Amino acid sequence: MPDRTRRLAAIVFTDLVGFTRLGQEDEDEALRLRAEHQSILRPIFASYHGREVKSLGDGFLVEFPSAIESVRCAVEVQQALARRNADPSSKGRILLRIGIHVGDVIGEGDDIVGDAVNVASRIEPLAEPGGVCVSSTVFDQVRNKLQLPLEKIGARTLKNVEYPIEVYRVLLWADPDRPRVAPEAGPNLRLAVLPLANMSPDASDGYFADGLTDELITQTSKIPGLRVVPRASVLRYKDPSKTLHDVAQDLGVRFALAGSVRKAGNRVRITVQLLDPASESQLWSSRYDRPFDDIFEIQDDIAGQVASSISAHLAAKPASDRPAFVPGSRDTEDMVAYAAFLHGRKLFGEKGSEETIRRALAFFEEAATRDPKFARAHLGVADTLTWLAGEGAIDYAEATQRAKGEIATALALNGSLGEAYSSLAAMDVGAEEWPRAVQEARRAIELNPSLADPYRWLAQVAAGTGDMSESIRLLETAMGIDPLDINVLAFLGRAYYYGGRYDEALAHWERTKPLVAFRTNAHLTEYHLGRGEYAQARETIREMERIRPNSPWNEAYRGILLAREGDPAGARREIERLRTRSEGKSITFFLVGFIEFALGDIEGFYRSMERARLDGTIPGMELMYSPLFASIRDDPQFRAYVDKYVRRPPIP
Repeated sequence: MPDRTRRLAAIVFTDLVGFTRLGQEDEDEALRLRAEHQSILRPIFASYHGREVKSLGDGFLVEFPSAIESVRCAVEVQQALARRNADPSSKGRILLRIGIHVGDVIGEGDDIVGDAVNVASRIEPLAEPGGVCVSSTVFDQVRNKLQLPLEKIGARTLKNVEYPIEVYRVLLWADPDRPRVAPEAGPNLRLAVLPLANMSPDASDGYFADGLTDELITQTSKIPGLRVVPRASVLRYKDPSKTLHDVAQDLGVRFALAGSVRKAGNRVRITVQLLDPASESQLWSSRYDRPFDDIFEIQDDIAGQVASSISAHLAAKPASDRPAFVPGSRDTEDMVAYAAFLHGRKLFGEKGSEETIRRALAFFEEAATRDPKFARAHLGVADTLTWLAGEGAIDYAEATQRAKGEIATALALNGSLGEAYSSLAAMDVGAEEWPRAVQEARRAIELNPSLADPYRWLAQVAAGTGDMSESIRLLETAMGIDPLDINVLAFLGRAYYYGGRYDEALAHWERTKPLVAFRTNAHLTEYHLGRGEYAQARETIREMERIRPNSPWNEAYRGILLAREGDPAGARREIERLRTRSEGKSITFFLVGFIEFALGDIEGFYRSMERARLDGTIPGMELMYSPLFASIRDDPQFRAYVDKYVRRPPIP
């Protein structure tokens, strides 16, 4: 019987993603990739004093003397594989999941057993392909020693483990050369402005607390060198059960601004404090009790105090690297127009329904009419019109034409509005003005580095050039800036899918489904239809209908499914429903084309695509990448059409 020794160790489990499936499809290729991955990993294990306990078919069990060495080793492994996968000469993709835990192990000769081994093996499947997950015991030992941020994903009940384990993921962003969270500012200069609590006696004044939160995000974003988490992510933290530590971990921030607002008549009382989540200490606090007309001075003062306090906290930095705030010019002095604008901002931020966005549009229009020089009100009008047009609620061509005029007005009034350039880039992407879209997106980033959307537009252009790897890189950068932006999350999942990274797409969809339920189910429907999994597609279509009953995508996917299942009459009924929608709402024409293609009506498909192209709604991503069109992708006529009307020139 071998001698038994008990010791504390860091245990690493690795698993080669997709190995079993590949082995069934191509055993020789699976064995080749396994051997290559072993040759890459073993020298890295040794360089961090890791002891290979055993190989597990398509993975490893490795023991390390410390938590920090195990995590640094795991990071280097994933970075090495990312570089390998990005090399055009590499054949096939090698993706690993890695799980790490620290605890007692019992040595039995060269083997080890114990709870630490069991926990690490259960954590490994929680990692995304190309990712690393660690237990809370590992997190506690490496949190101040690792340059990469770690993101809490919550407590998990693991098989054969008595108590739930808190699990964290290392935010690798897949490639060591890619920007991570706050790439220019670094994690020490990243701020979350948390939703201000509404203490007003009139509940209807809640718009003011939300609006002021937005305004403080806007103002603090002007502080050079400071990255501020965008609105979409922070508004999820109205839930009082979330601790400051949770927020800091979820969003990867070093500082947080929190407070409350009380509005009564023409007076406001605002209490704010700047917090250090790591030490749970208060760096600065202030209270303002003033007339509503002083709201702009209050905002400037808060932003200035934030910059001053953070600078003092980072006194070891050179003065040139410390943030400073210089108040900008105000775009309105009309408090009625400003209140209407805040109403619109609150409603537009919710994006809950067509009715909500129409109400937001009315408030923005009221603000712009009352003060025609109110630049951000004009931008609000443009953004709501674009949203309504994109959802098929109003005529697309007419709405986008008016929106362009509103954006032009906004920029004429305030040329430093990064958000306006971002909106303009979005419209130029839709209008196939690729070089101009790239120029405007880059200008938006230059003016406001805290914006995630411009990276999304650049990613869309990159995808159109055929460079899906660059598109994914840009989207991962956007997610680093705004980790919970639903548009970025939705686009990234589809980019993984269209880029052939199916395991990553499925893992991403599973993780983000609670945040972007409708679009995730839509992407899963496309995935199942592409694989001929019609029962699963039917289930995801039902989910789409439950979540958003009036979306035209429901008819489109129902029609494709019916056509695929051999029910052309049913499919044509869905076409008629879409055509009825198209009265004054041109957005649905390309969806008609999707069903016509599934029916084998190729002439009808091209007619619908041409109508969509003339309306500026041609579905370029789907035509270039979707498996729904795989059967025609090599057809000369289709290739010529895509090359002429869809494929874009490389980003200059």
